[in-house]
Parts: sequence; structure tokens; C-alpha cells
Amino acid sequence: MFMILLIICIFLNLMSAFLSKKLKLLNEKMSSFECGFNPLSFKRLPFSLRFFLIAIIFLIFDIEISLILPSILTVNMVFMFTWYYTCILILMCLIMGLFYEWNFGSLDWL
Repeated sequence: MFMILLIICIFLNLMSAFLSKKLKLLNEKMSSFECGFNPLSFKRLPFSLRFFLIAIIFLIFDIEISLILPSILTVNMVFMFTWYYTCILILMCLIMGLFYEWNFGSLDWL
């Protein structure tokens, strides 16, 4: 009984493969997907490296802020001043980093 069911499943699988609409395998369909870039165009398109620099700076600041926010839930009254000074120190480092990037010109788009 098991062999009959196995043969029927294999037969149905092969029939569905032969009867289904075959997709043409184009270079575009076989290549990896890159968001924002046409895969059939010239491979060495000029793009702004400033975009990637700003994206990396955003990720760094975003991760630092997301690490600060959960600390609010862990505050005790006993360690309130320690937590307060630690958060002030971290925020001052973030603000100093932001001003450094701003003065360095990394945040200018053009």
C-alpha cells in the first residue's frame, strides 16, 4: 500500500512539473536582488558614498539610543543618582559625537 501511494505521489509531482507553465530563466531572474539597482544595467553605476556614511552614522546613533531606553525600566530609587549620571554621560558622548560629525562635514549631503 505504501509503495502504491509513493508511486502515485511521484507520478503526480512529475505530471505537475511537466504541465505547469515553464518560466523562462533570464539573467535578471537568476541574479540576486539588489534594492534600488537595475540588475540589467551597467554594473558600475556612480552612487553617492555620502548616503552610506550617513546610514552608518544613523545606525550607530540609533543603536546607542536603543541601548539607553531599556535602562529606564531598571531604575531603582537606591541607584537613581548613579543611573542619572550614567545617562547624562552617555547622552553627552552622543551629543559630542553628533557635533563632531556635524563640524567634520559628514552630515552634509552635497
